[in-house]
Amino acid sequence: MTAAWASLNGMTLLAILAMASISYGLRISGVFLAGRLNLKGRMRAAFDAIPPAVLTAVVAPTLFATGPAETVAGALTILAATRLPLIGTIAVGVVSVVLARAVFG
Repeated sequence: MTAAWASLNGMTLLAILAMASISYGLRISGVFLAGRLNLKGRMRAAFDAIPPAVLTAVVAPTLFATGPAETVAGALTILAATRLPLIGTIAVGVVSVVLARAVFG
């Protein structure tokens, strides 16, 4: 039996490396370009809203697609985030998901 990487030819590897390099380059360029932007007013507010919007888009489907324990823990964590600093919010999230999984199974 041969390993999966053993059947990888040179052109396929080159294509994978090229795509990875381009993807990484595009992502990291945002970090370097964002500091040079001179945003004011509504544009600055919109730019500042991007990280929480992306986080919400990643987390929200998990809250509603995994089960009642995660949904309850997510709701408690969101509530905690309105009142507590980040470390407190993380602690509430971890403890609430452990307890909710113990209750809901």
